[in-house]
Amino acid sequence: MALYPLQIAGLVLGLLGAAGALGATLLPQWRVSAFVGNNIIVFERLWEGLWMTCVRQATATLQCKLYGSLLALPPVLEAARALMCVAVALALLALLVGVCGAKGAQCAGSSERAKARLLGTSGVLFALAGVSVLIPVCWTANIIIRDFHNPAVHPARKRELGAALFLGWASAAVLFLGGGLLCGVCCCRARKERRRRYPAPGHCGPHARERRNGVPARGTSTSYV
Repeated sequence: MALYPLQIAGLVLGLLGAAGALGATLLPQWRVSAFVGNNIIVFERLWEGLWMTCVRQATATLQCKLYGSLLALPPVLEAARALMCVAVALALLALLVGVCGAKGAQCAGSSERAKARLLGTSGVLFALAGVSVLIPVCWTANIIIRDFHNPAVHPARKRELGAALFLGWASAAVLFLGGGLLCGVCCCRARKERRRRYPAPGHCGPHARERRNGVPARGTSTSYV
């Protein structure tokens, strides 16, 4: 029962990480317009995401437009799309596998060993989902920072880090933490099962217990001269 709260905490963290990864995938605030140099047009703000671009005006009017052609997208954007979709799919699959391996679930029967393996698989999938989130987020942030400090880039084309990138970093950290907890629970369960099936010599059985208490084992005869 001591491992049950850790197991629930790992699944809850995995669920939060999956929700955060999905939100970061859908939000358009990956790249936001920067007001530097002579770029003093502050009555509108440009957002660029994985699926659309949005313009928010000072009158609180928001206009969004989906990218027209898939083949016309930059390779970086296409790779970021694919990795974020893979991350969301891995996180949802990990959540499903983790629920099947939870204590009290009947998906894997009553075998503690099978449930421990399911929890370990769920933890690894959560960690892989975190890696899949971290790669496009860090890649995009590196490009934004590089172009921002590049004097050859026109100030009107410079961008800043958007809220979706920070959400992606937070989601990756939560996914890593949840996966680590589930992998730890799996290792503890496997160790406990191993000790139960293969106890240490000299510490099991009625004869060993009687020998420790100084009582001769049953079924043995003592001869006196």
